[in-house]
Amino acid sequence: MKYIIVLGDGMADEPIEVLGKKTPLEYAKTPAMDKLSKMGQVGMVHTIPEGMNPGSDTANLSVMGYDPKIYYSGRSPLEALSIGIPMKNTDIALRCNIVTISEDDVPFEEKTIIDHSSSEISTEDCAVLLEAVRKELENDIYKFYVGTSYRHCLIWDKGEVVELTPPHDVLEQVIGQYLPKDEVLREMMKKSYKILVNHPINIERKKQGLNPANCCWFWGAGTKPMLSDFKDKTGKKGVMISAVDLLKGIAVGAGMDNIEVEGANGGLHTNYAGKKDAAVKALAEDGYDFVYVHVEAPDEMGHQGSVERKVQAIEYLDEKIIGPIYEELTKKGVDFRMLVLPDHPTPIRVRTHTSDNVPYLLYDSTDLKDNELVYNEVNGKISGNFVEKGHEIIDVLFSK
Repeated sequence: MKYIIVLGDGMADEPIEVLGKKTPLEYAKTPAMDKLSKMGQVGMVHTIPEGMNPGSDTANLSVMGYDPKIYYSGRSPLEALSIGIPMKNTDIALRCNIVTISEDDVPFEEKTIIDHSSSEISTEDCAVLLEAVRKELENDIYKFYVGTSYRHCLIWDKGEVVELTPPHDVLEQVIGQYLPKDEVLREMMKKSYKILVNHPINIERKKQGLNPANCCWFWGAGTKPMLSDFKDKTGKKGVMISAVDLLKGIAVGAGMDNIEVEGANGGLHTNYAGKKDAAVKALAEDGYDFVYVHVEAPDEMGHQGSVERKVQAIEYLDEKIIGPIYEELTKKGVDFRMLVLPDHPTPIRVRTHTSDNVPYLLYDSTDLKDNELVYNEVNGKISGNFVEKGHEIIDVLFSK
């Protein structure tokens, strides 16, 4: 038996008026998920432990079978593992987003955060901008490292885990009250704006109608993670397919392999076909027992507040990932169990993550059901199937 998780990041949502009071998952055309759910099982799962923030870090750890209450040490350290940063036990890792803040003529503290992803800036352009920041601000205590797209890393030698605000939680708000209390971090953010605001790349981006990547934003501080080995824990040889450093870092920490897919960028128009091909090959040819396919696009569209693009992201997931994986594994005669779910909701209404339960779909090619419920939030609740502890959902997948 082979096992696969297809995770549509932030895919769950709330009923939306313009969609006829349906959620994006209800509204989207998802023939593959509808087909699999009728032959499988739908339900709900609570991925965020009580009292913890609904981050993709805690949520994906849960889905991977790691209780965040035990294993979570911060988001950025997981990303640091992906980048290959050799963290010391005394290091603190922080996410360094390069974001868009307003360029109006007001004090820095009175500016507004406009876009946490700077119009989904490319890694190539953002690396140039981060290098400009690094030349001015890096020293023996603070080191900058390039990640993916707008997502980068700052390592603070002998630092401390300070409380910091995720930028996607405060979009369209004045930034003053959300800046770091730590004076050095706050000053570095202010200086980064001065370095980047008139950088040639940003001047050109504005000419093209794109948001400038004009300020570093620090958040997600944490210490070096210590995850138990996934194969030792589950008996399954696993591999991660994701464009996002956080997920790659979880895989590194868990002793899993990562498959790099060219053109996979975490955006709406990522290389879906490449991810699908990599997943099928890993299971059918390369000897892996378990594949985790992570697609970031629904979450990004939720943060952008775009109903239309979130629906599109869900339809792409269905059309380009779930349907083809099902068809190709079936054609190859592979016995498999597929779990489809989000890690957390990213409702259009709030443009950030919430801790609400999320729906799951479980399909087993060797145990076909006759179920009338298609996959969405409403039917997940109606089904009566509920996994209270998110880190136990993988046990449901591996139960046979």
